[in-house]
Amino acid sequence: MQYLRKLITVSVCIALLSCEVKAQKPQTDYTQFVNTFIGTDGTGHTFPGPSMPFGMVQPGPDNREDGWNYTSGYQYHDSVIMGFSQTRFSGTGISEMGDILMLPFSETSDITLRNTYFKNSEKASTGYYTLTKKDMVKVELTCSERVAFHRYTYPQQQGFLLVNLQHGLRFLTDSLVLESKVRIEDKNTISGYCHTKNWVERKYFFVIKFDTPFTKSELLAKGQKENAPKYILSFDLDNRKVLLLKIALSTLDIEGAKLNMKTEIPGWDFEQVKINAKKTWNDYLGRIDIEAEPKQKEIFYTSLYHLFLQPSNIADVDGKYRGADDNIAQAPKNEYYSTLSIWDIYRGAFPLMQIIAPERINGIINTMLLHHKAAGFLPIWTAWGQDNFCMIGNHAIPMILSAYNKGFTGFDKNEALKSMIETSTQSHINSDWELYNKHGYYPFDKLDNEAVSRTLESGYDDWCVAEMASKLGDKSTAEIFRKRANYNKNLYDTSMKLFRGKDTKGNWRSPFGPLAATSPMNNPGDYTEANAWQYFWTPAQYDVDGMKKLLGGTDDFTKQLNDFFTIEAQNPNKFLGQEAMIGQYAHGNEPGHHIVYLYAFSNTPKTGQKYIHRIINQFHNNTPSGMIGNDDCGQMSAWYILSSLGFYPVNPANNEFILGAPQLKKARLNLKNGKVFEIKAKSISSKNIYSDKAFLNGKMLDKPFITFEQIMNGGSLDFEMGEK
Repeated sequence: MQYLRKLITVSVCIALLSCEVKAQKPQTDYTQFVNTFIGTDGTGHTFPGPSMPFGMVQPGPDNREDGWNYTSGYQYHDSVIMGFSQTRFSGTGISEMGDILMLPFSETSDITLRNTYFKNSEKASTGYYTLTKKDMVKVELTCSERVAFHRYTYPQQQGFLLVNLQHGLRFLTDSLVLESKVRIEDKNTISGYCHTKNWVERKYFFVIKFDTPFTKSELLAKGQKENAPKYILSFDLDNRKVLLLKIALSTLDIEGAKLNMKTEIPGWDFEQVKINAKKTWNDYLGRIDIEAEPKQKEIFYTSLYHLFLQPSNIADVDGKYRGADDNIAQAPKNEYYSTLSIWDIYRGAFPLMQIIAPERINGIINTMLLHHKAAGFLPIWTAWGQDNFCMIGNHAIPMILSAYNKGFTGFDKNEALKSMIETSTQSHINSDWELYNKHGYYPFDKLDNEAVSRTLESGYDDWCVAEMASKLGDKSTAEIFRKRANYNKNLYDTSMKLFRGKDTKGNWRSPFGPLAATSPMNNPGDYTEANAWQYFWTPAQYDVDGMKKLLGGTDDFTKQLNDFFTIEAQNPNKFLGQEAMIGQYAHGNEPGHHIVYLYAFSNTPKTGQKYIHRIINQFHNNTPSGMIGNDDCGQMSAWYILSSLGFYPVNPANNEFILGAPQLKKARLNLKNGKVFEIKAKSISSKNIYSDKAFLNGKMLDKPFITFEQIMNGGSLDFEMGEK
């Protein structure tokens, strides 16, 4: 009887366990919500090809190799194809990369068919891209972190392939490759390197492997100023009519590229590589789970996808990399990051990564410190490990302080401070500290471009150095840099209530057009892709109280914000950063991304909530033209994600996220420390867009922000929404 009772008990338990397993909710496929075509039409400058999170390669279609609209090589409205290159940037304003162009084609007398495709055949998802060309060759692309994988299906058993090593996405140059050395090792293998000069000067090494040996190779004649070979290869295929090829890259050498291929994709299973990519993306995308309408989900998860595309880990699988000094070194924990669009991502993208991809932060900071050792100053904007010195300021400094403030300890804090001080005291490109310190600002008669913007942005970096020095007990350094952080006041014109250019004798720039935007490339002046109104709010990143005093108090601060959002733009020009405008607010460019959140410190905080709702609904959608303004390596996407959640870091270097108004019913942050932070917007609707009250873990907040620690500790943030 006892045996029978035990047997029944065990059977019941097994049955209950079986029911439990069946009742479990299946894992969500977050990749289904990603639309990789968002931002590919117009000025978003994103691309639809596959990539891995923080990956080195990004194979995809190139419609053109030059032109501002084609900085990623691609525009959605275009149906002419040059081929498929292996590297590119996402959302930038300048072209680079575009390495190793492949163009498969079938035998046809009409050469135009080789360079056009059926638009309705073009499809993409995370880790996969496909189209069918009008010569009936089907192209499919996937990748691992360092290896691109192509699959071509030809209409006949004979296939042809153009391998173009001269190709690249060019910027203001008609000559790209300085030198190359390419070798056909056998009929299945091509290897070599190219030394290029475009936005940066760099070297890349590669190996190309075919699953089928080519039967013939034709070396094409080089054009003027061409220094790399182009081949047409012929293949005799089996009845499947399929050609597979893999392309591995390295900053180091050919052996590094071969090791990357052998480690990441040793075989020829295209479908498995595609599945692996999807699995990896689900891990990253699932770090935030939201309850929202289908359109919102599509925009949100595509933004999350774009956020994780960069920076790129350009170390080989064994951790070796080529540094800023062109020397080979070993990266700590096999991480060395590039495609660091620092002027953009320090604002919102990096603080967001600290919450949802904290495992990457120490590696990014250590990369910056290694760059400092090699170059003598912290990186400004790096591509393939080399600095292009694009944009102004030295905003690796706030990124370092931000990581330190948030408790990241995987880097040497004393070395970090040393690098911050040296970068801020030893002159280098775009940073003339002797001139800056002599006058207490950059005078426009000595610096005839971006003088006001450079002064204001340097002030933020100076504040960050002072904070880091203070935290590490260096009081004298902190005092020096706190004084420098106030240099902005030397350019404040009390009559205009704006920061205005001044020469070495202390004379204001005259005439002065506060609404006239300037840009270093096409309309030089005192501001960087902006005007005096837009740059006025830069010091508010670290000194809201100082800005209020400058204006005369909170009432005047509120009035200045109201004027800013209502003064009509004069002939807005997207090339001058004037895009996605509300009054003088230009959502299409990064200097303004924090400004709407300054309303939290005004007399009318809900005015800011009104504008947040308008910006999200007016300037973001789920179409190819759904991003107004360059995504700039994920910063535009980060603004959307954070603002949808209900907060944004006005000061990216401290621990505060300023509260706005959430745009989602519910969001769950699945943190890497195993905790969960849940956000709810109670009673949210198309009318109830204002946050009346916010509660953290059931306790009403009496300040307009939550902290990084509060988020990472897990818990709940509840917004009560209303229509007034």
